[in-house]
Amino acid sequence: MDAKITLSFDEGVISKAKAYAEANNISLSRLTEVLLRKLTTHNYANLDELPVSSWVNMVAEGEVEYKRTPKSKKAMKDEFFAAKK
Repeated sequence: MDAKITLSFDEGVISKAKAYAEANNISLSRLTEVLLRKLTTHNYANLDELPVSSWVNMVAEGEVEYKRTPKSKKAMKDEFFAAKK
């Protein structure tokens, strides 16, 4: 049996959650239920124990790319000697 509750969220969070739910063909109520079910089916002692990475992956807007430009030998040498001072 379903029960109704009233929750308050930041408007930005709600609009992103609605878009996510619509893109995944699920209602916002069911999305919230799924997240709460995942949260309450484990015995987390506190919020720090939550598996944040899985939550982040669920709402991420794409893969993260780390781009690093290689430094020149002169730049690396200057950085090395500057660190020794």
